[in-house]
Amino acid sequence: MRDVPYDRPRQLDAILADAERAGFTMSCEDRTGSLLATLAASKPGGRFVELGTGVGAEAVWLTAGMDSAARLTTVELDPRVQGIARQHLGGDPRIDFVTCDADTWLTEAAQAGGRYDFAYVDCRPGKYLRLDDLLQLLAPGALYVVDDMLPQATWPDDHQPRVDGFFERLPSVANLRATRLVWASGLVLGARV
Repeated sequence: MRDVPYDRPRQLDAILADAERAGFTMSCEDRTGSLLATLAASKPGGRFVELGTGVGAEAVWLTAGMDSAARLTTVELDPRVQGIARQHLGGDPRIDFVTCDADTWLTEAAQAGGRYDFAYVDCRPGKYLRLDDLLQLLAPGALYVVDDMLPQATWPDDHQPRVDGFFERLPSVANLRATRLVWASGLVLGARV
């Protein structure tokens, strides 16, 4: 099967070029992005959250699938990296850029209330840390997506035990129905129950 995406967001090449100039090597691959766009299209008018904006490669894929009524909150600790995303996507009124630690954002979002229909997690909080807190922010039927679950060249030496622990815990998470996908960078696709 040839699973290369046939439709890439127009801003993606410029985002990736700026990422390369900045030395940022952790953007999602096109197959993951295409899946994000497809899944985003299943949530018309949805509220989306992305933990780990990076340079905006994932956000551009998400917005490619979102309709005009949908909204994306994207959270990133590093303002320099998120600046690339803002440069390319800052004119999109559907996106709210938040520059803070995802751990802090989870605490503030819980206090503010409200529910999200889709969570894409590309950092430790919401995946390896505080998964239960993130799931409390998701509406029933909301989608939960994480990537980079197969070994990556960018992983620190002590990262594999985190991944192993995540997979060991996953079947016991009561309010999440999830499937592990050994595809692309290694994904988990779940639904909040």
